[in-house]
Parts: sequence; structure tokens; C-alpha cells
Amino acid sequence: MSMFDKREEGFEKKFSHDEELRFKATARRNKLIGLWAAEKLGLVGEKAEEYAREVVRADFDEPGDDDVFRKIRGDFDAANVAQSDHQIRRTMEELMATAAEQIRKG
Repeated sequence: MSMFDKREEGFEKKFSHDEELRFKATARRNKLIGLWAAEKLGLVGEKAEEYAREVVRADFDEPGDDDVFRKIRGDFDAANVAQSDHQIRRTMEELMATAAEQIRKG
């Protein structure tokens, strides 16, 4: 194997590893944002956990974060929870940083 092939293989492994970490961090962030939203919706215990799972599943609707945002926005609107779009998106960003840190720490 040439030096170029080894470097290419190394980059491919790093990319694969980074994508796996990003997927795990996003799934964890979705659970955290789901629990945050559940609290705002007045859900506790198993109902809060189930809601968080619904938020995680919502992320599989389409690429990106918009499907998760729409789920939470729609549920907040239906329940008359006063949270701005900006607040929801900012919390998603903050919890992504938290989730990434949790994944890095193991």
C-alpha cells in the first residue's frame, strides 16, 4: 500500500468516525430537546420519556433539524406554550453542544 493509499484510508476512517459521532450527538441532542420540550408541555415521568422518543423519531422524517423544530413548534402551538422560534432553535444549539461534549466524554 502506497503512502497516498494509507493517507486516503486514514481520512476515510476519520470521516466515518466523525459521522458516527455526529449521528450519536444529534440523537442525544434530540432526546435532550425532547425532554426540555416535555417539561415545557407539563409532561413528567414516562410521558416525558415517550415524548422525547417521539422527538428522536421525528428527526428521521427528513435531513436536517427542521423536522425536529417543526414537531416541537407544532406541539408548543397546540398546547399554547409561549416559546419563540428563536428560543427553540437556540436551545437546540445549546443542547447540541452539551450532547457533543457528553459523547466525547463517553
